Amino acid sequence: MSAFFRVVDQDEETRARHGLLKTPHGDIETPVFMPVGTAATVKAMPHELLEQLDPSIILSNTYHLYLRPGQEVIRAHGGLHHFMSWDRPILTDSGGYQVFSHRALRKISEDGVAFRSHLDGSAHFFSPEKAVQVQQVLGADIIMVLDDCTPYPVSQQEAQESMLRSMRWAERCKRVHGSGQQVLFGIVQGSVFLELRKESLERLGDMDFQGLALGGFSVGEPRRLMYELIEHLNGLMQEDKPRYVMGVGTPQDLFFCVKQGMDMFDCVLPTRNARNGTLFTSLGPLKIKNARYRFDQEPADPDCTCLVCRRYTRSYLRHLYISGEIVSSVLNTYHNLYFYLDLMRKIRQSIALNSLTELERNFHERYAELSNEI
Repeated sequence: MSAFFRVVDQDEETRARHGLLKTPHGDIETPVFMPVGTAATVKAMPHELLEQLDPSIILSNTYHLYLRPGQEVIRAHGGLHHFMSWDRPILTDSGGYQVFSHRALRKISEDGVAFRSHLDGSAHFFSPEKAVQVQQVLGADIIMVLDDCTPYPVSQQEAQESMLRSMRWAERCKRVHGSGQQVLFGIVQGSVFLELRKESLERLGDMDFQGLALGGFSVGEPRRLMYELIEHLNGLMQEDKPRYVMGVGTPQDLFFCVKQGMDMFDCVLPTRNARNGTLFTSLGPLKIKNARYRFDQEPADPDCTCLVCRRYTRSYLRHLYISGEIVSSVLNTYHNLYFYLDLMRKIRQSIALNSLTELERNFHERYAELSNEI
């Protein structure tokens, strides 16, 4: 086992594991969900409220922070933690996915990615080396290699070319990272082609990264294909290193991936859906703008103990959303993040008690009741 990560408990019925990540800014129990704080903030969440929710780690994005406020501003503050007044662990994505999502504004070559800012159209270039160097300035506890995030659908030849490019970039990231204090994760690519995913995983294993991430999911591929690939890849991933599934996902996705031995997750679903008026509850997603909630004096989730559910009714939350009040996003986001983080706490406890299968069964028996809401 590495000094960075160790497995504490293993579920007897599944591949799920309860682990511990050690970082300079604190320990992280896994499986863990990382709230997305793209631009050095989790949208609609003042840090005081976010700290009440007690996330052990949040995620920020290199691409966005590089463009605004710029790495020199963050360097002047001594790093991202001091800049955003956050003293807990942070993971920074390299920006590969964001470059991918702005396909009309970028051009990929062997050297890296030339792109134009989605903010003002200014020209920029990210090499693998620069992606790591910018993250070193940001000072996150866990950083990611620059990868070529393969789109879907794609031919096997195109997927292979993209994957091999990502592997060459990963080697360059590893060299420039050296033996720095930050933990560097490699990213597995290969689209929906199992053999390409296996090859990518093998190549990254030879490079000996401290953690491994599965990238290139949640880009339009059928959920069934994602599940099949994760199930196959689990047995090939090193036991003594954390496994991160990037951009995933729904509560159903989290249960599935945890059962396959995955450790780390991030997704914008709880925060983005909150701003769009969808609340995650123990009975399923609830669209608070619906007219049926106009007079509803029940809390959003009768089984939830978050401050929103203890104090406010569905009727009031609907009023705030329909009226366009700013506090609507604050309260909805708080509740959704509480739901996700509490679910992960229950999952960790169930692994220690060998009751994960029972927890999942009980969860889905109730969650399906309102599944047509979303």
